[in-house]
Amino acid sequence: MSEATPAALPAGRVGRAHGLDGSFYVTGPVPRLLVLGASVTVDGRDAEIVRRSGTDRHPIVRLQGIADRTAVEALRGAVLTVAEAHAPQLGEGEWWAHELAGCVVRDGTRRLGVVERMLELPSCEVLEVQADQGGAPLLVPMVRDAIREIDTAAQAIEVNADFLDLPEPPATR
Repeated sequence: MSEATPAALPAGRVGRAHGLDGSFYVTGPVPRLLVLGASVTVDGRDAEIVRRSGTDRHPIVRLQGIADRTAVEALRGAVLTVAEAHAPQLGEGEWWAHELAGCVVRDGTRRLGVVERMLELPSCEVLEVQADQGGAPLLVPMVRDAIREIDTAAQAIEVNADFLDLPEPPATR
């Protein structure tokens, strides 16, 4: 019987090289996972972040064992992950995106849909909800006025449809 693989959190992707020393930009970064000294996995190998510069929006990192521009180009597009067990502890009212994916979204007894993923917009993070009625996804901002309660153990999110300005469902006969 094989041992379960520990959960891994996506921290971004290897982007274009920055300089000649093996440093690179990270695309789609999760800044709190990309800290100096953190252990990441890329292309099936574990490596320590030995350089971290740039900004949270455009971080530049260098990994132990990635020594030049050619090595970076070979990894370009590869996903960087951090074992969930090594991730920083989240505060009260914070969740990792994967914890919210698959949660059923309701307003009281009215089921609205299922969370597909979390998106980072310039003003705030939003949940992209695949609406049960089909059509365009519903975007739910991660703000107190929109979300009443999140229960990841029950895979349930209670929202305020009035705040989201959602139309009333058609009356059934």
